Amino acid sequence: MNKNGWQPLFVAVAPNGARKTKEHHPALPITPEELASTAESCQAAGACMIHLHVRDDDGAHSLDPGRYREAMAAIRDACSEEMVIQVTTEAVGRYSPPEQMACIRDLVPEAASFAIRELVPDAEAEVEARRFFFWAQEAGIQPQFILYSAEDVARFEDLVSRGVLPPGPHFLLFVLGRYSEGQISAPADLLPFLAANRLQNPWSLCAFGPKEAACAIAGAALGGHARVGFENNLLLPDGSRAPDNAALVETVARGAAAIGRPLGTAAQLRTLLDYQDGRTAPRP
Repeated sequence: MNKNGWQPLFVAVAPNGARKTKEHHPALPITPEELASTAESCQAAGACMIHLHVRDDDGAHSLDPGRYREAMAAIRDACSEEMVIQVTTEAVGRYSPPEQMACIRDLVPEAASFAIRELVPDAEAEVEARRFFFWAQEAGIQPQFILYSAEDVARFEDLVSRGVLPPGPHFLLFVLGRYSEGQISAPADLLPFLAANRLQNPWSLCAFGPKEAACAIAGAALGGHARVGFENNLLLPDGSRAPDNAALVETVARGAAAIGRPLGTAAQLRTLLDYQDGRTAPRP
């Protein structure tokens, strides 16, 4: 906590996502080398975590552990330990929950994101989900749970209360405007999530469109954290196209400075939840 009473703001970059290509933006990173270069520039701009997607030979979304290891090694060479590497388990219509879980069991990453809607779609999935998430806790993997609505938050808290998920605190990601018209987010989209977060879990947000930075800074002013990048948005606040991912990170960093909130480091993020109970997460 700094002299103004702020906890550090953790900024993550999501530089490519599962669907965009260089046709969307020539600076969209795809290869391990491009991802490493992007991670390095975004770290310099203020990010302490990269949300990582990898692609197959055809440029399609992949959960292949070997491809992940290659990209992770390149990022680690570029950034050392100054960037938390969070892998996605996103299905994108290609992967089943068992395949998503198998990727993580093989990879054992430092951090991973999990969409509750995908990995625990119904009551029948709860037994295997419980087995997997308690294993992930024992393995020292820092999870972030992706939630798309206030209803998702309520269901998440129900899963925790019934022991399907380990006891918290947990790090949540609120996805603003995912189902809004034109998939354009606004800061007010955050309010239902906050009202539903009865367990007061620490949270971050991501947003779509030119108000991405406004959403991130509003969230920062309310004590949350932020994820920005080409996965969800290619635009600067004035509506012009961002030259690269680092420009989106820099915009949020300037906003944080304007409200007096310091940026957090990778080392601080690793202790956010004390999720590893003093253990060191396995490295790729």
